[in-house]
Amino acid sequence: MQEYIPIDLFCHQHGVEISFISSLQDFGLLYTTRIDETEYIAIGQLAEAERLVRLYGDLDINLQGIDVIIQLLQRLNERQTEIQQLKNRLSQYEYLG
Repeated sequence: MQEYIPIDLFCHQHGVEISFISSLQDFGLLYTTRIDETEYIAIGQLAEAERLVRLYGDLDINLQGIDVIIQLLQRLNERQTEIQQLKNRLSQYEYLG
């Protein structure tokens, strides 16, 4: 069973407006779940939500900028994975040679 934290509690603890979380959801950067009449963030997404709050609040980056940063970080992670896979393949050939 997945655990959740109410959005209003998260916002209160992090000093952001509920509308900020709604905007993150509109941009596809964060997903929430509605149970009865309350919106929740899954505990598994808590670290990502906190990272987005830091980008927005601490670094004063707007939502469009956050979206670009997240996309670039995802592409960077994909490239790092690809490089590691290529290194592994190369080491197999070096071992055989």
